[in-house]
Amino acid sequence: DVILMDLQLPGIDGHTALTRLRADPLTAGIPVVAVSAFAMPADRERALCSGFDGYLMKPISVRDFPDQVREHARGSGGGA
Repeated sequence: DVILMDLQLPGIDGHTALTRLRADPLTAGIPVVAVSAFAMPADRERALCSGFDGYLMKPISVRDFPDQVREHARGSGGGA
């Protein structure tokens, strides 16, 4: 399992949504990867420091994307 989450969601930002996922025992252990068009190194650092397990920048490379998702799922011990 892995959750891919945009940082700009309607009505809530990704950081707040992540906090809610981590607070729920049913979703707390699922790795959450930020997906964002924010391309500055500080944006990536902020996401990782706030608890995201990874950071993927848009536009997504359709060639690399499947491997990136598998890597994050494996890193959690969730298997893929």
